[in-house]
Amino acid sequence: MSTASVTFHRRAEDALANRQLNATLRRVTARILDSRAAGLGRLPEPDVWRDHGRAIRAHTLAHLDRYLDEFVANVELRGGHVHFARTAADAVRIVTTIARERHVRRVVKGKSMISEEIHLNEHLEAAGLEVVETDLGEWIVQLAQDHPSHVIMPIIHKSADEVADLFRRTLGATEADVADVPAMTRFARERLRPAFLSADLGISGVNFGVAATGSICICTNEGNGRLVTTLPRVHVAMMGLERIVPDMPSLGTMLQILARSATGQNLTVYTNVLTGPRRADESDGPDELHVVLVDNGRSDVLGSSEAEILYCIRCGACLNACPVYQQIGGHAYGSVYPGPVGAVLTPALWGQEQHGDLPHASSLCAACREVCPVRIDIPRMLLTLRARGTDEGRAPVWIRQGIGLYRRLAMRPRLFRLAGRLAAVATGALARSGWIRSLPGPLAGWTTSRDFPAMAVTSFQDRWKARPAERSGTRRGKDPA
Repeated sequence: MSTASVTFHRRAEDALANRQLNATLRRVTARILDSRAAGLGRLPEPDVWRDHGRAIRAHTLAHLDRYLDEFVANVELRGGHVHFARTAADAVRIVTTIARERHVRRVVKGKSMISEEIHLNEHLEAAGLEVVETDLGEWIVQLAQDHPSHVIMPIIHKSADEVADLFRRTLGATEADVADVPAMTRFARERLRPAFLSADLGISGVNFGVAATGSICICTNEGNGRLVTTLPRVHVAMMGLERIVPDMPSLGTMLQILARSATGQNLTVYTNVLTGPRRADESDGPDELHVVLVDNGRSDVLGSSEAEILYCIRCGACLNACPVYQQIGGHAYGSVYPGPVGAVLTPALWGQEQHGDLPHASSLCAACREVCPVRIDIPRMLLTLRARGTDEGRAPVWIRQGIGLYRRLAMRPRLFRLAGRLAAVATGALARSGWIRSLPGPLAGWTTSRDFPAMAVTSFQDRWKARPAERSGTRRGKDPA
């Protein structure tokens, strides 16, 4: 769940000090946002598609029990096996047991946020298995003993030079092997190919499960997704409970808005729809298909004020649009789910005791809501979580006392006006040319990166009272006839 070892503020400060990271994030996210706009622009009436996508997600989650039952029945009807994992530990135990009972030695993995969420790799390696990530970005992250920093671009935080150096250090790559990005891609392909051919078990994520057919849909831009799910004799698909759509037409709608919101593509390069294991008359595919449905807190979220966050289809658009993410990247969030979606989902799933800072990692500009393909109202939920944290006494003492003082003053007009005049005098003494360059105490966080305006000497109320009467002769405080 969390990778946090220090506070969010400390991680954010470290990220802000990394100028290369800041520049890379701004450049890449700006390019992706431009691609998103172009991709949606090629879709007739994109807002209608987005509204329809939202309606599908809302309907499905409102009837999740029914659609899960239908999905399970159809997976099993077509020869697959379904396992329910209430917790992360349950999910790890299920996958480990499948591997142990089938004498698995090597595991190849496609990209899976769920497996990152439950730290599956670590547990499988502790059980004596060799685990190889096969998505290029995830493989690089694994080699570096790092963590993904974006839901669709795991190594957005790494430069090509850093990857080249990593290949030299860990794999003995030559200068020719790392001469440019195509060379490094070719080098990675040559290293990964034997793993596909020798693996006993393939593990994938699931973008969508189709209730009406028992199919699973996996969207990737690399061919590794097909190799992981078809070459090994056993395929384990890790799937969050919420990743269900009712039927194939609904899947078609989600695919129209997913890739366009994520990368600007009309469709991901490899959009795989898998239904059951290999049949008797087929030559390709696994002998066994196991779908592991992971709860890990989702059922609790479903009945809460943050239930809407489960509409998320993991496109990453909200990360790209977020001014906070654009500055600090994903690692600062201390969770497998960064950005605006993570600022809601992480504390909603696992509580605010460890993740109470995340709802505050937002300017509330609502850019995340504007770009979300299913229009999730993330700002509303951020405010709800902030209020809950305050109600539970998690806000810093100086904020609680400051808000309490403001409340007492705001309820007493004379004291409020007096406090305003005193504040104008005090801030005027600190200001230079109308701006304060440095505030004291915890307020210094504001002036670290921007100036603070001095309060007006004459308040709005005073100006309103002193305004001249209208030429029409209307009396102050009364509407014209």
